[in-house]
Amino acid sequence: MIVSHDMPRAAEDGTGPGSDNSANALPPDGVLIVPVRNTVLFPGTVFPIALGRERSIAAAQQAVREERQIGLLMQRDAELADPAAVDLHRTGTVANILRYVNAPDGTHHVVLQGEQRFRVTEFVKERPFIVARVLRIEEPGMLTPDIEARFLHLRQQALEALQLLPQVPQELVGTVQAATTPGTLADLVAAYLDVGADQKQELLETIDLTARLDKVSRLLAERIEVLRLTQEIGRQTRATLDERQREVILREQMAAIQRQLGEGDGRGQEVQELTEKIAKATMPPEVEEQARRELHRYERMPEGAMEAGMIRTYLDWLVELPWALPEEKPIDIVEARRVLDEDHFGLEKIKQRIIEYLAVRKLAPNGKAPILCFAGPPGVGKTSLGQSIARAMGRPFVRVSLGGVHDEAEIRGHRRTYVGALPGNIIQAIRKAGARDCVLMLDEIDKMGRGVQGDPSAAMLEVLDPEQNATFRDNYLGVPFDLSRVVFIATANMLDTIPGPLRDRMEIITLAGYTEDEKLQIARRYLVRRQLEANGLKAEQAEISDEALRRIIRDYTREAGVRNLEREIGRALRHAAVRIAEGSAEHVRIDAGELPAILGPVRFEDEVAMRTSVPGVATGLAWTPVGGDILFIEASRAPGKGGLILTGQLGDVMRESAQAAMTLMKSRAASFGIDPALFEKSDIHIHVPAGATPKDGPSAGVAMFTALVSLLTGRTVRSDTAMTGEISLRGLVLPVGGIKEKVTAAARAGLTRVMLPARNRRDFEDIPEDTRARLEFIWLERVDEAIASALEDKPTNVPDAAE
Repeated sequence: MIVSHDMPRAAEDGTGPGSDNSANALPPDGVLIVPVRNTVLFPGTVFPIALGRERSIAAAQQAVREERQIGLLMQRDAELADPAAVDLHRTGTVANILRYVNAPDGTHHVVLQGEQRFRVTEFVKERPFIVARVLRIEEPGMLTPDIEARFLHLRQQALEALQLLPQVPQELVGTVQAATTPGTLADLVAAYLDVGADQKQELLETIDLTARLDKVSRLLAERIEVLRLTQEIGRQTRATLDERQREVILREQMAAIQRQLGEGDGRGQEVQELTEKIAKATMPPEVEEQARRELHRYERMPEGAMEAGMIRTYLDWLVELPWALPEEKPIDIVEARRVLDEDHFGLEKIKQRIIEYLAVRKLAPNGKAPILCFAGPPGVGKTSLGQSIARAMGRPFVRVSLGGVHDEAEIRGHRRTYVGALPGNIIQAIRKAGARDCVLMLDEIDKMGRGVQGDPSAAMLEVLDPEQNATFRDNYLGVPFDLSRVVFIATANMLDTIPGPLRDRMEIITLAGYTEDEKLQIARRYLVRRQLEANGLKAEQAEISDEALRRIIRDYTREAGVRNLEREIGRALRHAAVRIAEGSAEHVRIDAGELPAILGPVRFEDEVAMRTSVPGVATGLAWTPVGGDILFIEASRAPGKGGLILTGQLGDVMRESAQAAMTLMKSRAASFGIDPALFEKSDIHIHVPAGATPKDGPSAGVAMFTALVSLLTGRTVRSDTAMTGEISLRGLVLPVGGIKEKVTAAARAGLTRVMLPARNRRDFEDIPEDTRARLEFIWLERVDEAIASALEDKPTNVPDAAE
């Protein structure tokens, strides 16, 4: 006798058959156990099983010989070839063997009928087959009104599901209608339910009848909903196919008529292709209606009409835009952190903010995410941070340069009535990315201008507003396009030139300049490797020592970022490439001593000690658009009539700071031992070197006052100290901005002490940790504290009255 091969089986991979004919005494409550994979047998159901493992065959043969029942337990891990007792679930089904078949091909099959649930209390042995003591679980027999209501509801659900299924056997419908007890019906539905084996095992382990009926009913409701949707989709598909078939037939007839008339069918084929593209583009209904309307106009136009080309270009834009939202890719926060660390060194707070941003996008993918704006000097990695975010999110990256844009149409596009009209840069970038959820970088957003064609920054207000950009309307398209899923990231060097309403729509993340140690790590990890590849060199052919990199950083580049540093490294490696290419060397190592011969003489020297070696010179700290810098304030006295001379291209605010410092100096002359008559016979000249560079701001007030006191008392300012802060006529030191950039510049210049306003302590945490470790910080409340900390004790030239 052979079992039919199209009967469903629970597959068991194993070796050939085997049996154990020896008598095996079993305990009275013992049951022979057969492990199965991904299969759950419910009481009252019949199921065929193919046996392949020796222990399973031995257990089945023993049960047949002794006319015993067997127990089925599902494996916890389906991949195990020879599971032990600990690898099996503890709840299973006792079954009667209806038929045992040895097939001619050597396989063994049994047909089982589930009878009753059981729970294993103890495994007795595992060889030659598994035997367990079990506790048989009786089916609850009490029929309360609550259970009866659930029973009737489940029967109605089961009959509805059977109606939705195609070609259902009538016997199965009769079995469902004939079920008399809730437990029997629940097990019958669970057996045929299209759910995973783990969920079926959970139903088998649910003894409480009310809970079991609720679980089966919930799972069946989900399947009914799926079946309804499948049926509805099938009806819609058939209707669409019928409509398309009719359209195809009509078009074929039209093409045949055209061929008979001798007319070409090029336009017809083109219209057919556009029709198919419109159908595949998954446009919103409003957009699809507009596209089909324009297509019908195009179809009726003569071949040589001028407007035909404009409509064709417009339709090409519509069908090529990514209207459908791609499947949301899961964001792996650990992988995102690894990508950011791999691409960038330092910037810990920036990375942490980006990780927070990605975590929020992961937990709320449909939420309105903030628009990030990376602000900082050139070369600190703003654009590459955007590329890293795109790589971490697994989305395409596209960049739009806004520098020099002064036409509103660059953002919103031109109307189609103009010759050569195109969509704006935003829509063009999304088409280039090919995805509606791309990462779009708005580079140099601070450099947009305003012209006679309108204000592009005003057009950006809608683009960067999560409340409005879901219906962004490009002038060329004339239909709304949803930008709400685009991840916008802006970059800027200066925030002052960004209009207030536009800046209010963005979350500003400030990137300061790098310290010397950070630049060394960046050069060692990224720049040298990149320049080796750019110049056709391998790591074993050329190298640059760490000391040489430090010398390049200190003596040949003075910048917040690393662009010039990369250029100088490239120059040094090109020198090595020449030697290797001409065959004079196989390996070139560039040390610090060779740099003057390769890069020329040193470009930057430490002027701090030289400039502050005489009274009247103080070192200030300044903020510039490319990072922080040190600033020298020089004061000199000459015979005159009490005038104040200011030079060095100082702005109005800086001139007022100098006048305030002079007035404060005169009011406190006696406390410093200075003859007040000296001011009437002398002219004081304050000069800020680098006279070709405009300078402004109140930050130099403390440095100017210190320079005046140093000049008039003959005490030099300490050469290792720099200072910043605004002063008042009462002698108070007021807070200023740009503390992080200024302190970083002081450390880069080799200074060891900085004097800052006490009210700027809130900015201390923003200063890089290694910079904080290298500097001594002095917090100033009043100018007297600045004088006490900045000036040397002994005067070198105590002035008297002007001669």
